[in-house]
Amino acid sequence: MNTQHLSQSLEMCKKYLGKKVKIVIDQPYGTFYEGIKYELNYGYVPNTTAPDGEGLDAYYLSSQEPLKEAEGICIAIIHRLHDDDDKLVIVAEGQNLTNNEIETAVTFREKLFDHEIIRE
Repeated sequence: MNTQHLSQSLEMCKKYLGKKVKIVIDQPYGTFYEGIKYELNYGYVPNTTAPDGEGLDAYYLSSQEPLKEAEGICIAIIHRLHDDDDKLVIVAEGQNLTNNEIETAVTFREKLFDHEIIRE
């Protein structure tokens, strides 16, 4: 089932693809939240409201140190097929990752959801 046309969060995320994005980290690398160890920095885009009522979510894949905020380029979107809660994939400027590298980085969390990686 193609849910791309039904996803409000995907439409929000598409506006950030290829752009520099600043995020606030609320689940730093190595922290535990709801029984899950975060194996990367996870946060949100300030001054946004996603369909879940929270800020638009983002994974930051360019540091294995806990951060409070990060800035980088949005290279992809994790589009959840059955949950309107898509995630930006942010990396340091000049860095690029393959879909397999992204998948490996986010599997700790996204293994629970049917999803696809969307790029420009």
